[in-house]
Amino acid sequence: MRCVNFRFVHAAVMGRLMFQISLRFSGRLAAIVFGLVLLGLGAASAQQNAAGGRNQPGHFDFYVLALSWSPSYCAALKERGAERMPQPQCGGRPFAFVVHGLWPQYVRGYPSYCQKPAPRIERALVDSMLDLMPSPGLVYHEWNRHGTCTGLPAQRYFDAVRKARAAVKVPPNYLALTQPMTVKPGEVADAFLKANPGLKPADMAVACDKTRITEVRICLNKDFSFRDCAEVVRHACRRDKLVMPAMRGG
Repeated sequence: MRCVNFRFVHAAVMGRLMFQISLRFSGRLAAIVFGLVLLGLGAASAQQNAAGGRNQPGHFDFYVLALSWSPSYCAALKERGAERMPQPQCGGRPFAFVVHGLWPQYVRGYPSYCQKPAPRIERALVDSMLDLMPSPGLVYHEWNRHGTCTGLPAQRYFDAVRKARAAVKVPPNYLALTQPMTVKPGEVADAFLKANPGLKPADMAVACDKTRITEVRICLNKDFSFRDCAEVVRHACRRDKLVMPAMRGG
């Protein structure tokens, strides 16, 4: 069976509707009618997405484990003047790579906020994750935005976060960085590839802002084995040289 090009069909339908509206109405009335048509099409599109599994809990292809370089986060926070709002990971403890999140991913795009409101999680569960995700606010946010899309109850989602983190070894030279480093994104990627047998360049991406390495994103199957992820890799950092700020106390 041949696939239907829905973008072409949508464009054709829109063109036909605009022509019919222009024949029957004019001026402000035509604009109002056309706006109502757009709203109707938007609702239909949303229903189609839901029927196809978009943003439906448990409907996704793989995970992205996002490991944030905590010193870069804290440096950016300070630049924004937001250090007045205390962040646990920007205190005295020298955090290195921390878990930003475990994100359900489609081959193209990703789901988010799949249950509104999200099921509540117990504070004891939040506290149990602070060794990997050093902020209660981050734990709550990741559950609300990403965890609800896994189709797992909260305890099993955070168990999955822990298993995913255990599947990835952080290179030793990033565990106690006491001096800032100037690096190329490729050098950071190479260090992770060397530390993790079986990990390939097609399985990961290094992210950055304008001046700093911010994150390493590693793609995992649902059994936490490494897998390729072309869309994630396509959005990898393309800058030449960037800074990895030193850890707290460095």
